[in-house]
Amino acid sequence: MSGALTVRRGTPADNRALGEVMFDAVRNGPSLYTPAQQAAWVPEPRGGTDWDERLASQCVFLAERGGLIQGFLTLDPPDYVDFAYIRPASQGQGLFRRLHDAVEQEALHRGQTRLHVHASLMARPAFAAVGYQVVEEETVEIRGESFRRFAMEKRLAS
Repeated sequence: MSGALTVRRGTPADNRALGEVMFDAVRNGPSLYTPAQQAAWVPEPRGGTDWDERLASQCVFLAERGGLIQGFLTLDPPDYVDFAYIRPASQGQGLFRRLHDAVEQEALHRGQTRLHVHASLMARPAFAAVGYQVVEEETVEIRGESFRRFAMEKRLAS
C-alpha cells in the first residue's frame, strides 16, 4: 500500500466506513472462528441509527491511508476499549499499536489509571503485546453461536 498512514479522531461522517472495516476484518481476515461464527458476529456491515448512537458516545481513533480507513479503535469512557478492528491488508504493520497509543493517551488525559477490554481470540495477542493481562476467559453467545473471549486489563502509568 502506498501513501502515509495518518491517525486521527473519527467523526460521524466516518461511521459507515467503520462498519465496513469491522465487516472486512471479521469476514475476510484470518480467523480462529468458524465461518458460521464469523457470520453470526458480523452478518453485514454495521450502519444506521443504532450504530451512529453507539459510536457517538465514544472516542473513535482511526487510521487511514490514501483516504481509505485501514482500522479503528474506540474508547468508551471512562476506560473501556469497545471496538478494535484492522483491515486484513493492514494487519501486522504496527497499526494496532499506533491506534492503541492514541486511545491510551486519551484515557490518561481523562485521568484514568486502567483500560479494559473484552478481546476476541484474534485480538487477544495484540492487546497482550501492548501490556494487557487476561483477567477472565468467557464464553458469550451471539445469534446462536458461542464465542470464547477474554476480559483483559491494563494498568496505566500516570
